[in-house]
Amino acid sequence: MTNTPNPTPPRRRDLVLQKLPAKRRVWREFKRACLMVIGATLTAFGYVVFQVPFNIAAGGLTGVAIIINEFTGWPLGLMFWAMNVPLLILGYFYLGRWPFLLRTLFAATVFSVLIDLFQANLPHWLTSYPLTDDVLLNAIYGGIVGGIGLGMIFRSGSTIGSTGIIGRIVQRRTGQPLSQVYFYTDGTIILVAGIVFGWDIALYAFLLLFLSGMASDYTMEGPSSTRTATIITDRPQAVADGLIKRLNRGASYWEITGGYTGRNRYLVLCTITRSQVADLTHVVGDIDQAAFVTIGISHQALGAGFSPLRRGG
Repeated sequence: MTNTPNPTPPRRRDLVLQKLPAKRRVWREFKRACLMVIGATLTAFGYVVFQVPFNIAAGGLTGVAIIINEFTGWPLGLMFWAMNVPLLILGYFYLGRWPFLLRTLFAATVFSVLIDLFQANLPHWLTSYPLTDDVLLNAIYGGIVGGIGLGMIFRSGSTIGSTGIIGRIVQRRTGQPLSQVYFYTDGTIILVAGIVFGWDIALYAFLLLFLSGMASDYTMEGPSSTRTATIITDRPQAVADGLIKRLNRGASYWEITGGYTGRNRYLVLCTITRSQVADLTHVVGDIDQAAFVTIGISHQALGAGFSPLRRGG
């Protein structure tokens, strides 16, 4: 961060804007909740329709639930919710304390309830259940539908828990795409499922996991793993502090001169992961609604908070 002096004190318009965040937060949380519900509905539907009938345990706690259900018959949704408790505690400390915990608990609860609701009623609601006996088609569409739902949940700033919590922690610290992180965290579960259900099912599960990760990546914001945000503002220190405290990302700023107006303002530069784009716009909007923000695709980010720099040779 630069040693640029603090800008002038907030103007009257800034003081008025400071009274608005509470209303904006309520509206934002409502929209986030709607996005979570839609995403959880899609994910639960894809899980029950395409995965459960063929025991495609594609990693995560959903995969563990399918394996346990094979031997016990316990409800899938209830098992998923119960096994999430330790991971929710982990996410509380690493992914945002109470805001993360409440959002994830809400999304995971909706997802769990819908799993058991769909499993009990879809055979009666659908004219054909499962929709097709082709396991390959079920793996493909299960990955796509579930991945889109997960992407919507991630875009809302939440997860449904499970290994998604571990995935987001690793993604934040390394910048790796979620599709790669899922392969690392869920591979063991799929191998166990292969032992229980057969290696053909395990191969279909790997395919579903891959497609789900790709679909969630594209749903959140395209294929690139990092973004570079350029913010033009009159309140650089407040914006930088907000990005550091709320996104755990560094920010630098310097004074610039507008070519058209000749006015002196400040440019704040910050590199983030794709899942933090929406959060960044919220942070900047809460601090300075008059700011100008551009977000570009970065093909690679190396250094603190992202992939480590490697020495030559």
